[in-house]
Amino acid sequence: REGLSICVMSLPITLPLIIGAGYDPIWFGIFLVITVELAQVTPPVGFNLFVLQALSGQPIEKVAIAAFPFFLLLASTAVLLVFFPQIALWLPDQLY
Repeated sequence: REGLSICVMSLPITLPLIIGAGYDPIWFGIFLVITVELAQVTPPVGFNLFVLQALSGQPIEKVAIAAFPFFLLLASTAVLLVFFPQIALWLPDQLY
């Protein structure tokens, strides 16, 4: 929910700036999805943590600890995309 709202509110402002700066819009879209997902698994939003907590019945602290490795994976993916943008663009380049 919040992820869609973030995209709808921020893309009309940021996308022209990204294109004007010479970045690939496909790369930016992939990067945006990863960073929005990072926001969904960390406080203060943490919407996905609350969903997992409700489904599992476990305390939120236990859910947060269990989700931490996935947070690290997403964060490392975001860092890799910043330093090596061709990772995100390899498959689209193969198709076109």
